Amino acid sequence: MNIRRAETKDMERINDLLYQVELVHHNGRPDIFKCGAKKYTDEELTAIINNDNTPIFVYEDDNGIVQGYAFCIFQQYVNSNLMTDIKTLYIDDLCVDENVRGQKIGTKLYNHVVDFAKEQGFYNVTLNVWELNQSAKKFYESLGLKVQKTYMENIL
Repeated sequence: MNIRRAETKDMERINDLLYQVELVHHNGRPDIFKCGAKKYTDEELTAIINNDNTPIFVYEDDNGIVQGYAFCIFQQYVNSNLMTDIKTLYIDDLCVDENVRGQKIGTKLYNHVVDFAKEQGFYNVTLNVWELNQSAKKFYESLGLKVQKTYMENIL
């Protein structure tokens, strides 16, 4: 088991996982999420991997296969009239391959992100979870995350 920063050589496996995430979202909200799409193009994914402000951490099994990832984004309001200048590490996406779920890989990835955030002087770690993804909500709640805000909609 090894958690490390993603490299461009990991892109094929990261793309496989991005498709798994998209399918969960498409199945839950086909009115919003396209079928068979992924969140990032290969060019965008390459840029994210190479940007120190958007680290991706991957969980690699003993055979060197990426079995999960955590996409992170540095966020900070600077000199805002309303918000304080706290540094937030936002988890943009966290996924574990559906074939190896239940092995605490997601917990290990999340704990790695928290440790990284503490080492880097972040105030908090945040993420969004879709209401349709109840298993993800339960997972994050089991890790101690609490609701910070609620994003609501009215379909017209």
